[in-house]
Amino acid sequence: MRRPRGEPDSRAPRPTERVTYAGPGESWSPSPTSMLRILLSAQNSPARLSGLLLIPPVQPCSSGPSKSGDRPFGGGPVQGLQRLLEQARSPGELLRWLSQNPTKVRAHHYPVALRRLGQLLVSQPRPSPVEQATLRDLSQLIIRNCPSFDVHTIHVCLHLAVLLGFPSDGPLLCALEQERRSRLLPKPPSPHQPTILGGQRLEMALSCPHFLRYPRQHLIRSLAEARPEELTPHVMVLLAQHLARHRLREPQLLEAIAHFLVVEEAQLNSKVVQKLVLPFGRLNYLPLEQQFMPCLERILAREAGVAPLATVNILMSLCQLQCLPFRALQFVFSPSFINHINGTPPSLIVRRYLSLLDTAVELELPGYQGPRLPQRQRVPIFPQPLITDRARCKYSHKDIVAEGLRQLLGEEKYRQDLTVPPGYCTDFLLCVGSSGAVLPMRTQDPFLPYPPRSCQQDQAGSNPTTQHSTQRVVLMLRERWHFCRDGRVLLGSRALRERHLGLMGYQLLPLPFEELESQRGLPQLKSYLRQKLQALGLRWGPEGG
Repeated sequence: MRRPRGEPDSRAPRPTERVTYAGPGESWSPSPTSMLRILLSAQNSPARLSGLLLIPPVQPCSSGPSKSGDRPFGGGPVQGLQRLLEQARSPGELLRWLSQNPTKVRAHHYPVALRRLGQLLVSQPRPSPVEQATLRDLSQLIIRNCPSFDVHTIHVCLHLAVLLGFPSDGPLLCALEQERRSRLLPKPPSPHQPTILGGQRLEMALSCPHFLRYPRQHLIRSLAEARPEELTPHVMVLLAQHLARHRLREPQLLEAIAHFLVVEEAQLNSKVVQKLVLPFGRLNYLPLEQQFMPCLERILAREAGVAPLATVNILMSLCQLQCLPFRALQFVFSPSFINHINGTPPSLIVRRYLSLLDTAVELELPGYQGPRLPQRQRVPIFPQPLITDRARCKYSHKDIVAEGLRQLLGEEKYRQDLTVPPGYCTDFLLCVGSSGAVLPMRTQDPFLPYPPRSCQQDQAGSNPTTQHSTQRVVLMLRERWHFCRDGRVLLGSRALRERHLGLMGYQLLPLPFEELESQRGLPQLKSYLRQKLQALGLRWGPEGG
């Protein structure tokens, strides 16, 4: 029966006892001192159990962007377990999912299980003896794991456990309340406990799997304030790997790594240096540290013959920064170095990197006069889409763009995922005549000659008009994960590919993720693609001849 407006609810907390329930996008924040007293004052009833249905589902904590390119779980085993808990058909099934998957269970799964348990008990507030034993086992499971819960999870579990009717003096509520009280005030440091220095805090944080999965930029900035003498190569490598893995282009931290590399130059070998230099190339960041490049050139001169793969990895990072040192290039292209790597386990990957370096020399270093990679040693650089694109294909716009081009131009007038010499994979390639008409691919050679300089010299007197009569247009998808996390700077590998394709003579048409995400459905996308192509002067269909 609905109570009249203005009449107080006998089960509601009194005005002096503050209990705040969150809205759909907010966190639940009870008053810590009075929460249990308020909740335990209510009587256990089906109406109270039905109140569990009003509590929004518990979500795992994540500070990363919510777009598809940066989803923290992406449908993995952890998120899959949450779905199984939400769809469990009995308390016993809930217990089985939690107890049989210890490596997949996270703290936020326990509130999900308690909430689902309340939903199951709405129709049968008095569980059977078998289910009562299941409830005891479930409470013991929570008791064992609650020391690892954060404060929010403890509060939610307390609230749900009270609504489910667990006794106030029972082990579950006592354990949760004890954990809640222990979090109210920081524990005083033990006199026998050694002081944890800034560098140790940084190492502990970066080694934590939870921290690696959910990067927090403000936390990294604070950890960077550790004193230089507290930092070790291992700690700085962890920091460099973290920045590269999560695409965090943080100038303060990158400058700290560059300064560390310069200061500790004599103590670092090339295997450590390759890891410290990795984020600079990946994040397309050239440090302001003036001794950065001279330091790397000295390390390469000293260590080049010791670890071939590490040497080439360092040069790959510098290639992305357009800072290749001639002396190091002369060494890795020397016959002795190439003969040394042949037959070794990393031979194929080293040759692939050397092929890319040779391409960079051809396109970007006209003043280089040293040895080059022999033709027989060259291999395709990137013969297929990059691993990140294959891993995130379900979030990519490639399929819908391909369908838009198919309906707009026809299948015969574009090629998808075509690898052009010397080994760059293109998203979509069009051949355009001198009049601007998009030509059928079967009638054209989609490849421009490579290398450009030698081809131009060889064919200068033959038929130069034929060489330049057909233009190749490459549509470049710029997905969200092609950028650093701030979304403004292309990753080094992407910038390198676009730079080299442009230098080889391909006309690039970028399709930024912001524009692609704003298109609602295929009709809008087709209109967007039509505008992009027409802006280049392209024509197709009956009007294109």
